[in-house]
Amino acid sequence: MSNQPLYLGIDVGTGSARAGVFTAGGQLLGSASQAIQMWKPRTDFVEQSSDDIWSACCTATRQALEKAGVSGDSVAGIGFDATCSLVVLDENDGPVTVSPTGQSAQNVIVWMDHRATDQAQQINQTGHEVLKYVGGVISPEMETPKLLWLRENLPETWSKAACFFDLPDFLTWRATGDDTRSLCSTGCKWTYLGEKGMDGAGWEEDFFHAAGLEDLVRDDFRRIGRRVRPMGEPVGGGLTAKAAGELGLTPGTPVGVSIIDAHAGGIGMIGASFEGEVDFDRRLALIGGTSSCHMAVSKEARFLAGVWGPYQSAMVPGYWLNEGGQSATGALIDHIVFHHHCSAELEDAAKEADLSPYEWLNRRVAELAADLPFPAALAEDLHVHPDFHGNRSPRADPSLRGMISGLTLSSGLDDLARLYLATIDAIAHGTRHIVEVMNRGGYRIDTIFACGGGTKNPLFLQEHADITGCRIILPSEPEAVLLGAAILGAVAAQEGAAISEVMQRMSRVGQVIEPDPATAGFHARKHRVFHALHAAQMEMRGIMTENKKL
Repeated sequence: MSNQPLYLGIDVGTGSARAGVFTAGGQLLGSASQAIQMWKPRTDFVEQSSDDIWSACCTATRQALEKAGVSGDSVAGIGFDATCSLVVLDENDGPVTVSPTGQSAQNVIVWMDHRATDQAQQINQTGHEVLKYVGGVISPEMETPKLLWLRENLPETWSKAACFFDLPDFLTWRATGDDTRSLCSTGCKWTYLGEKGMDGAGWEEDFFHAAGLEDLVRDDFRRIGRRVRPMGEPVGGGLTAKAAGELGLTPGTPVGVSIIDAHAGGIGMIGASFEGEVDFDRRLALIGGTSSCHMAVSKEARFLAGVWGPYQSAMVPGYWLNEGGQSATGALIDHIVFHHHCSAELEDAAKEADLSPYEWLNRRVAELAADLPFPAALAEDLHVHPDFHGNRSPRADPSLRGMISGLTLSSGLDDLARLYLATIDAIAHGTRHIVEVMNRGGYRIDTIFACGGGTKNPLFLQEHADITGCRIILPSEPEAVLLGAAILGAVAAQEGAAISEVMQRMSRVGQVIEPDPATAGFHARKHRVFHALHAAQMEMRGIMTENKKL
């Protein structure tokens, strides 16, 4: 075992850092997870600590090596992925606060933080040409609105900040001491135009002037990265001695240019061989977790309203990436279930049955639907509008809010089970909406490769298949995001290796879930309701703003 090359993937999600050790064939030998801290000092403010995140990466890596039964010197290459959160450091590489609390440790604005909604609107009002690469509307989840918020609201932080990192690039910098930035993160979250070239050629100076961020132009983009490189390319001289000691690895181990976490999931599965030749126009990568991302690639640039991109080579080299998404999916299901007044009763029932709360709900949904043609019929008159945290795609409206129609005075466990089902279905209708927009724009998506937290839930998967009409394919390795990161480590170790080749060697197809054609008519009607709920929200908003002068 110790003689074969092994590759380490390190993934930082919203709530934890994970590490996994893989063989050259994509087999996971051992993995571990370590929770990371989060602060929410105000509504829509979500903050973390870069020091805490790095510490969690180190702990998870050491534990993963132990579980795999291997030593650090057997790791031939390392890849990092992370959420697209904003990290701020001073000239001494120390943390600079991004928080109204003033705490320096809180130096990360998390991707899901929506404090910069007004700044996003200001940037959108410029109408700059760059905005066509983000579906026409920039999101407060991206980095330029967050930067503008810092400049306008925390001027001391703005002046002290010597370096702004996207979190994936912070991790490779912490590992190697080299501040190379990823084409993935800069292209997808910072408006870098990869088709114009590497190493700073893709920064649009007039956009930053128009956005009120001219300070970044004056220092020749030093604070946000002059060296931009493709994913998987070796960074610097590999692991520094300090980082190697902290991680339990060997100094000089190659580290690949990083990638955003969802995009790592795409790399970990979208290139798997299935039914002969890979036809990317028919494939969508769905990466589910706290939120969901919907990734598709094409040979030509496709500009789709409300869908992020196209981004040149931001996931699969040589292909343009389009990225849809939902701002709250796993987070929404958790919110509905665990903020219901029956949540304690649910947890007691699940514990008694030796099940997780979601397993208990799935079983109860099946029992309640035993005499119905299919489970979704349980929620025929119960409808959820899922945009509790705004809409990322394709409506691209962070101001949208959630809605529930069809509630009664009954609110027991069975009612919670129905509401849980209706919420899952609403999320799936959001995915259907994204697929429809992508297909109108030139794709022919009929196959969804899925990974992440939601894909461990069979009800979530079957409802997505039925509602989208697409077959759902699960990778043989469930930890596809970790695998995607490890693939970048393999590319870094094998200088000159193509990501596409390593993808096919390390990823394989597992379970296939087909849609139930008997549900098609029902879900066509439900989809009309899905759109009607949005129309009703817009109408109500209009009513409430009529002649609003008081």
